[in-house]
Amino acid sequence: MALSTLVALFLAQTAIVELPALTLQSTIQVKAEPIDEMSGIVKSRQFPNTYWVHNDSGDSARLFAVRADGSTVMPARYNRKEDAGKVEEKPKGYEGVAIAGADNFDWEDIAIDGDTIYVSDMGNNGNARRDMGIYEIKEPNPATTEKVRYLRFIPCVYPDQKEFPPRELNAFDCEGIFVKGGKVHFLTKWRSGPNGLPIDGTALYRLDRVNGDGRQNVLTKVGERKGLGGWVTASDISTDGKKLAVLTHVPESVVWVFDATKSNPLDHPIMKRTLKGAGQCEAICWDSDSDVLVTNEGRDVFRVRMAK
Repeated sequence: MALSTLVALFLAQTAIVELPALTLQSTIQVKAEPIDEMSGIVKSRQFPNTYWVHNDSGDSARLFAVRADGSTVMPARYNRKEDAGKVEEKPKGYEGVAIAGADNFDWEDIAIDGDTIYVSDMGNNGNARRDMGIYEIKEPNPATTEKVRYLRFIPCVYPDQKEFPPRELNAFDCEGIFVKGGKVHFLTKWRSGPNGLPIDGTALYRLDRVNGDGRQNVLTKVGERKGLGGWVTASDISTDGKKLAVLTHVPESVVWVFDATKSNPLDHPIMKRTLKGAGQCEAICWDSDSDVLVTNEGRDVFRVRMAK
């Protein structure tokens, strides 16, 4: 077989599928009024039709469980319509599942691995934080639980950050996490200087080991990628561990899908879809093998098909 034919065959096999741009329309909204700046979403692996969400910085340390229609999963005593077989759409008095002893300095994403939830307190707009990390929590039953303890807080630092903040590129703000092979991975958001303009690029880091004495854990840098269309605001890995969804925002809102079976998924893009009308989209999770849910900092939830 000629070399030119081999090259053409290789390019055909590695070409990115670009799906038609999608104009989003809000048909579903999260009903719980305390959710006013939704920043992360992940689908439960053990409770059907249940998605964990949280607010951005400034909120208390708590999670909310919602259904695909936006209604809230909560203990029965808060649902005054339950005896009539109905769901309370806007529950009064319910404040979510509190995480005892935790603090929401800048929660930006949430991930799940089996029955373990990881909440990322890795938001770092000014790139000056030295107290970042992730909370590890055993997933509670949202229909019976109002307060849980976290198992541990895992302090994390970047191996390549030497200045706090850096003088030029601020590349140590993380808004996307996922768990692959039992290890938490982090995707960063870049900007030009403290609170500067978005820069189209991201770096992937991995938590390889956890110190048992509370010391900071130095992440492993896996790789970088540019040309995503915007800065990364969320990520999620599919249940089978084969696909990584990455969400970008500003200047373009795009959903990317990468091959998560590779050691560095960023080197292996599969498809992309540009979104229109998404608002400030901040969170993403897989809902099926082909669909993802995208949310913005309002209460909107959008279903986006990522398949031909």
